[in-house]
Formats: sequence, structure tokens, C-alpha cells
Amino acid sequence: MTLIAASGVVIASAALFIVLSGFAGLKEYSLEFSSFVDPDLKVLPSSGKSFSFNASDAEKLLNIEGVQHISKTIEERVVLEFDNKRKLATLKGVDNNYETVTAIDSMVVYGQWFTPQANQIVSGWGISNHLSFGVLDYGKTIRIYVPKPGKGQITSVRAAFNSIKVVNVGVFQINESLDNEIVYSDLETAAYLMNFSDNQISSLEIKTDKNADLEHIKERINSLFPNQFIIKNRTELNDSLNKMLNTENIVVYLIFTLVIIIALFNVIGAIIMMILDKKESLRTLFNLGFTAPHIKQVFFLQGSLMTILGGLIGLFLGFVIIWLQQQFNLVMLTPSLPYPVAIEPMNFVVVILTISILGLFSSKVASSRISKSLIKSY
Repeated sequence: MTLIAASGVVIASAALFIVLSGFAGLKEYSLEFSSFVDPDLKVLPSSGKSFSFNASDAEKLLNIEGVQHISKTIEERVVLEFDNKRKLATLKGVDNNYETVTAIDSMVVYGQWFTPQANQIVSGWGISNHLSFGVLDYGKTIRIYVPKPGKGQITSVRAAFNSIKVVNVGVFQINESLDNEIVYSDLETAAYLMNFSDNQISSLEIKTDKNADLEHIKERINSLFPNQFIIKNRTELNDSLNKMLNTENIVVYLIFTLVIIIALFNVIGAIIMMILDKKESLRTLFNLGFTAPHIKQVFFLQGSLMTILGGLIGLFLGFVIIWLQQQFNLVMLTPSLPYPVAIEPMNFVVVILTISILGLFSSKVASSRISKSLIKSY
């Protein structure tokens, strides 16, 4: 009975560690793709949709310790039209520094990155598939429409929209959300469509040194440009994705904690069975001078050792399985993609604390069945 109860604790703790490591790997895998297009820091206007940024402002930013490169961008919702098909998308105009700030060019799976000042775009896989256009199709050009700013009644489509003909020269593939949403162009094309003046942009994207203090850089930017900008790091840019992944992680942890609780019922049952099995020995100990609290401590210690040692053994087995997955790709999602896992120190702490707290509680519950009247009744 004791071996069965201890085995249940070992399996439950190993399963909890494996699942937590699996979700940690999935989180890293999901956020890895967003890191290709998300900068270390993104600077947005505190009010309105655009702001003016000149060469002297750029020099101030580049003089901040930890700032390596900056890229000017313009973003706006647009309508793409190709072969009588239309789709809403987000046009992102970027300058020549964008490829040094992000690794977007490495995600282009067909064609190439656009040439500046050539009315070219690079679209997401989903957009390309939805509108049925390919790469370098000069026979049928793509037209981009952006509503003109202003007031009053619309008299014609031509008067209501700025438009331009472009050629798609590349297709990128990152994740479903970005593939169905983003189209890249050069900064001049986006500025023309938006009627932006010189030096007028929507945001700044910043690449920092590897070990840079992002909070310090934020403070320096705010001191140089007080009350002008909202500055977000990579985590804040993916706030909804992080919240979703963290919520899923908590739910799975609670589910497997319930599994551990069920396994610990075996520990409670094993301790109670030992109490019944050793009833003559308990009476002898009582007659020799052991009090009921002392006998309770014996069974409490036994139950605690059973759960904590079982938890440590299960934790070690879970670690070995995760390490083998990392080294030898035992489980594959696709023929070329192993299931992502990650070994995080916090997962060790979570499993040990969960097993210890629940194990001590279950041992306390089981040993509390011992009382003076119960021992004398034997």
C-alpha cells in the first residue's frame, strides 16, 4: 500500500513538471516568432497618431547609452485590391534601418525584401493567399487605398481615397495573426498615402544592446522628450499573447494540482491502513510512555517523508524526460519540428512547494486520526 501511494506521488510530480516545462517551451516558441518583428523598444505618440521627428532628435536618441539603432515607421489601416478582390490590412512603412532593428528579412520565404523608392511591398502569407497574388506579378498590379483625412461630404471615390499601384516582391511567414494582417512598404510610400509631411512618422522602433537596461533607456527618453511618448518593451507589445499563455499555464497547473491531490488520497489511505495494521504496537508504545501526540508525530513524519521524497524522485524523473526531449527530440509535432520544452528554475520551485505543502497537509489529516481513546480501544 505504501509503495502504491508513493508511486502515485512520483508519477503526479513528474507529470506536473513535464507539463509546466512543456508550456514554458510553447511560450518561448510562440514569443520567438514575434521577436522577429518586435523591437526591443517601441516609441509611440502620447496623443494623436503621428509626431514629428528630425535628425537632431535622432541624434539625441542614439547618444543614449544602450541604444544601437533606431528605425522610423508609419502604420495605417488600408484596403488592398487585386483582381477585383479586396482585403483590409495594416500597411507598415519602414526606413532602411528597419532590417537592423528587427530580423524581418529572415522571415521572407518567397521573393525578397523590397527596394526603397520602387513602389514595392512585402506581404504576409495569409494576405497573399486571400487575394491570390504571387511575387513579381507585373501583369496585374496591386492597388492600395487609404482614406484621405478631412471633413465634409464624399463626392467621389477618387476624392475620398489616396491610392497607389504597387508590386509584391516578397512573402513573409511568421504566425497566423501577422501573416493575415501586415504589409510592408518603404517609408516614402506610406508617407505619400497618409499625406504626411517631411519628418512626420507614426512610431520609432529601437534596437538596444544585449545587456542594456531598458527601464533606464525609457527614463532617458522621457527626460529628453517629456510627456511626448509612450514607450513599450517587447513584453508590453505582446501583452494579450502573454496574458493568454500565462492564463493557460495557470489553468493547467491547477488541473495537475488536482491530480496530485487525488494521488495524495492514497497517502492518507496508506497511513490510515498502517495505523490499523500496527494497532498492537501502538498500544505497546502507549503503555511504555508514548503519548498520543508523539505517536501522531511518527505517522506525520512518515507521511511527510513519503510525499516529499516521492516528489523529489518524480521531479528528477520529469527533469530527465525533459532533458531527453531537448537532446533527442523524442516527441515530434511535425516531421521537422520537435515539441518545444524549456527547463526553468521556477518550475522546480513550483513542483517542490506544491508537493511539500499538499503532502504535509495530507500527512497531518491522516495522523490526526490517532487519539488517546482510539489507542486505548485496541
